Amino acid sequence: MAKERVLLKISGESLSGEGKTGHDRKAMDFLAKEILTVKDLFELAIVVGGGNLIRGTTLKKEVLLQDGVVADYAGMVATIINAAVFQNVLEEDFGLETRVASALEVKEVAELFIRRKVISHLNKGRVVLLAAGTGKPDFSTDTAMVLNAHEIGAKIILKGTKVDGIFDRDPKKDDAAVLIPNISYIDYLNRNLNIVDTTAVTLARNHSLRIKVFNIFKEGNLRKILTGENIGSEIS
Repeated sequence: MAKERVLLKISGESLSGEGKTGHDRKAMDFLAKEILTVKDLFELAIVVGGGNLIRGTTLKKEVLLQDGVVADYAGMVATIINAAVFQNVLEEDFGLETRVASALEVKEVAELFIRRKVISHLNKGRVVLLAAGTGKPDFSTDTAMVLNAHEIGAKIILKGTKVDGIFDRDPKKDDAAVLIPNISYIDYLNRNLNIVDTTAVTLARNHSLRIKVFNIFKEGNLRKILTGENIGSEIS
């Protein structure tokens, strides 16, 4: 019986643990253990963010770059660094067979994203880390997660975060924030919620792809959400 194919998005900040920058070994080990619990049940591709190293929008403001495309490309390179680091953790310490596929060509570090090759790796049980976003400026890694899911035929998109799902306001800033378990694409866009990029949600709507948002740092949550337990939030 064929395994269901899933795409998981992990932000760069998730790799930094409680911090906002760099890499935290404890956080990466936790994520690796969660991935290990579902690896034999699902074909798993992972889009990796880069915000713990470089965030393009922040770089534009901090350095006052006249050419914002440069900042976007710097952010893409940051995701490649994260994918290479996390790949090493997954393989050397947790015994997973992995590949890194990049939307930008960096052949000494990663394979170029070629759709049929990525699908072949997934069919062989390898975890594929997808780096460099869409390979083009002006598009977030959220948009890349939806685009990649469509390209590889994933039936469900998971966005692992540090909060329990989609709230009506930022739960880190307001204790009165209310969790929204289910929301339609249109309602999400109309309410200007921002835990998932609006371009990504529009693309998901166009391809009828469900996006589930959940707290990946609660032990067992990745397996729970993939086996149908009612946690997190869904955009559909």
